[in-house]
Amino acid sequence: MTLFRTGPAVLVLEDGTRHTGRAYGATGTTLGEVVFATGMTGYQETLTDPSYAGQIVLQTAPHIGNTGVNDEDPESRRIWVAGYIVRDPSRIVSNWRADESLDEALTNDGIVGISGIDTRAVTRHIRSAGSMRGGIFSGDAASMDPEEQLRIVREAPAMAGQNLSASVSVSETEVTPATGERIGNLAVLDLGVKQATIDNLAARGFDVHVLPQTATIDEIRAIEPVAVFYSNGPGDPAASADHVELLRAVLDDRLPFFGICFGNQLLGRALGYGTYKLPFGHRGINQPVMDRTTGRVEITAHNHGFAVDAPLDGVSDSPNGYGRVEVSHVGLNDQVVEGLRALDIPAFSVQYHPEAAAGPHDANYLFDRFRDMVIAEQSKKDTK
Repeated sequence: MTLFRTGPAVLVLEDGTRHTGRAYGATGTTLGEVVFATGMTGYQETLTDPSYAGQIVLQTAPHIGNTGVNDEDPESRRIWVAGYIVRDPSRIVSNWRADESLDEALTNDGIVGISGIDTRAVTRHIRSAGSMRGGIFSGDAASMDPEEQLRIVREAPAMAGQNLSASVSVSETEVTPATGERIGNLAVLDLGVKQATIDNLAARGFDVHVLPQTATIDEIRAIEPVAVFYSNGPGDPAASADHVELLRAVLDDRLPFFGICFGNQLLGRALGYGTYKLPFGHRGINQPVMDRTTGRVEITAHNHGFAVDAPLDGVSDSPNGYGRVEVSHVGLNDQVVEGLRALDIPAFSVQYHPEAAAGPHDANYLFDRFRDMVIAEQSKKDTK
């Protein structure tokens, strides 16, 4: 059966907006927060990013699937999006690296999608009204009474208040040996880590110990880490109090710390700042961010719906007693906090993705900055 003979499907938003198209991928019903991603490439990396768990992702690029999917580019062990929305699925796969079509991959992982709708209209609606709950109904569910479909959508949990770390984290510790000149063990709390992040950390000389999100401070100390890293991941940082308390114990031990995306939000909360939900979030690979340390503007990859509420200008005092803190990076589209740097303890974080598979790579230097910070802290201890 070709994409043009698939059965009907409908996208229903919680405000009652409806869009009718064709089934894409698996058929059935799926619910989640409907968000848009602006990347024009790298859809396989997007789909396999655990940060998208619980979200129905709309691709703003109109033509999706022409390069198929392969066994080399996944960022994790499966596709994590709750659902997938595209306008024009590719009829054929045109890449020598492809192992299967995108449609086949979605079907195999049970991802319900929809194609053939006006994705520009949906994007503009979300851009104006904000991200909202939605549902894709295909197969027998497509003919369900519209009021019943809307009821199901409105009864789905909102993203705010959800802790999704357990659904994406490893259940047992996994170790990736250093591929660069060895520095020591790195404890990575897996809140939805991407493979490209692990690879980048190993290349900087860390033996990367990916720990389950249930890890305790004693379990972290047991591997004698030279530093700790918090990964990206889905959910509301305000619902991750245990991870914040764990991070405070890490900071109290004066272990060097680096966090990205969700890890940035959790560092903000550990330092004593608040977090809040953005109207429609940042998702794509073309977001301009200024590094205030260098004054350089980077084009960066983002996937976040929450942000840290910290003073943008000057240096502030950590409400939780960790000394001086500055906002190190700022988003130039909307002045959102995109990075934090503690000045009195060895800790920093960024809201975006320096590993950025499939690109851009402007921010990859942050892994070097982390390595240099760890080496500097080791030198201080050796001197003492």
